[in-house]
Amino acid sequence: MSIDTDTASHRILVIDDNASIHEDFRKILHHVYSARDEFLRMEAELFGRGDEPAPVGFEVDFASQGQEGLEKVLRAEADGRPYALAFVDGRMPPGWDGIETISRLWEVSPELQVVFCTAYADYSWRDIQQSLGVTDSLVILKKPFENLEVLQLAHALARKWELNREVQGRLRQLAFNDTLTGLANRVQFMDRLGQALGAALRHGHQAALLFIDLDHFKRVNDSLGHGVGDELLQAVAERLRNCLRDTDSLGRPSLSGLAARLGGDEFTAILPEIQKAESAARVARRITEQLSQPIDLGLHRVQVTASIGIAMIPQDGDSVETLLKNADLAMYAAKRAGSNTYSFFQESMTEAAHKRFTLENLLRQAIFRNELSLHYQPQFDLSTGRVSGMEALLRWDSQELGSVSPREFIPVAEDFGLIIPIGEWVLRSACEQTAAWIAQGVDIPRIAVNVSMHQLDHARFSDMVQDILARTGLKPSRLEIEVTESLLAVKPERVLRVLRDLREVGVQVAIDDFGTGYASLSRLKELPVDCLKLDGSFIVDLNGGKPDQALMDAMIAMAAGLKLRVIAECVETTRQSLFLRDRKCPEVQGFHFGPPMPREQAEAFLKGQIVSAGLGPPNPDMAHG
Repeated sequence: MSIDTDTASHRILVIDDNASIHEDFRKILHHVYSARDEFLRMEAELFGRGDEPAPVGFEVDFASQGQEGLEKVLRAEADGRPYALAFVDGRMPPGWDGIETISRLWEVSPELQVVFCTAYADYSWRDIQQSLGVTDSLVILKKPFENLEVLQLAHALARKWELNREVQGRLRQLAFNDTLTGLANRVQFMDRLGQALGAALRHGHQAALLFIDLDHFKRVNDSLGHGVGDELLQAVAERLRNCLRDTDSLGRPSLSGLAARLGGDEFTAILPEIQKAESAARVARRITEQLSQPIDLGLHRVQVTASIGIAMIPQDGDSVETLLKNADLAMYAAKRAGSNTYSFFQESMTEAAHKRFTLENLLRQAIFRNELSLHYQPQFDLSTGRVSGMEALLRWDSQELGSVSPREFIPVAEDFGLIIPIGEWVLRSACEQTAAWIAQGVDIPRIAVNVSMHQLDHARFSDMVQDILARTGLKPSRLEIEVTESLLAVKPERVLRVLRDLREVGVQVAIDDFGTGYASLSRLKELPVDCLKLDGSFIVDLNGGKPDQALMDAMIAMAAGLKLRVIAECVETTRQSLFLRDRKCPEVQGFHFGPPMPREQAEAFLKGQIVSAGLGPPNPDMAHG
């Protein structure tokens, strides 16, 4: 919201009831250009300056009464060409005197510099101070005055007014605009959103609010540094500006909306007047398409995507706070739908948000109430019939809600940052329990623990894992970290770096849900992994016929060629287990062999399988537990 200032000419208003005084000011200020130009020319010649600053000139207007002067000031303000300075006479009968005139002028133009022209006997300084207050915008000039005095005051006060305007403009810029991107900030955004809502209610038209969040922006800051992250935000801001510029029927550009940055990687856009919701969707599609294009930032080429939530105005909220909340809810729905897309707000989202808020509060309490526990599901080596490992699975038995599915509370834990302390508890508990079982003589080759992207993103994740291993005494080779195949596509370099660090100390790594299409097969041999856990959908689809069976054969053979272990998940039937045994699938996991079990039951299961280990492979027709 910068203020343009014309440094080549300043407007001066002379308010005096004496026409001869008007003429005196006209003569004094008439030749300012030529005199100042000559001075600047001589200065440049003397000091060898090639470029001189533009001379400051004056555009002088006159008024005979205070009322007339006020009208001129009002008109100048409305035209966007305000006066910098006013010379005001002390007495102008029969109208307002100088003090009343100045008071009224400042009501409409507070930045106006004023020279109060008065004879010696007219007013004392105390009289003026009591009426107008102490201010640095007022100078008293005693009559009669010298021409040089008027020139000096005109130049000095006009320049002061100009500098004040520049400072005020900069302050307004800081108050209403984001310093990094130049977009509107939260203060200006909330004000404009209120205006859009009010206009929509008064005139019966629609508007739209877009809440825009960059997907995976944190990885840029973490991997390339905050400097590159700031450059990326600036580039995103410029693309947003371009997306909100439309063209009219003649192809001329016109600004159709306001873009704002609320903070971090959160942006918003207000479309103040649209015909239908599809117009907002069209803008959202334009934004996602433009932001997904690669951005060159010096030595780096960066690509980001955006998730956008749309709230229609006024249908989706009768206040700016409600509209912002609902657009935010819609944005999270877009993220859950896969990112790089948009979603309109729906009333059902409010109910879902309330449920998530309740879950969050209860989950925070669950950590301290010891409501969380681990269940253990066995993994079997089909060639020996022995347990080859156990997978630790998190469970929550809430006092208020009963048993809560991990599919419900894990996303909540991730969204609200609870996955870090919970994930650390899971790792520590699993390692402690495994070490305790081994100390009792129960041999468990490994314990598998799932980790999320939020955990891998944590700066101390690798150190934390190694610290837990040291404290529990569990050998690193006994711990297997499971990451989903999708993580390798979202943040490949960061994930690979963390996984390599862990493998260097002996921790094993498995790709969970393998085969869902995210990881490049050509890169599989380069990944720091030890095991592929085949996605359960392939096992379920084995009944579908030869194409599914051929795909399973290919994945098992490929893993063998890369010297990777294979675990087939979700084995639930005898037919599936027989098929996998015939294909020489090394390991299996699923309800057919053993469900997830609490600690005591898992311990009894492990001790029982030791007794029967010499009897050969487990009967495929028998499901343990």
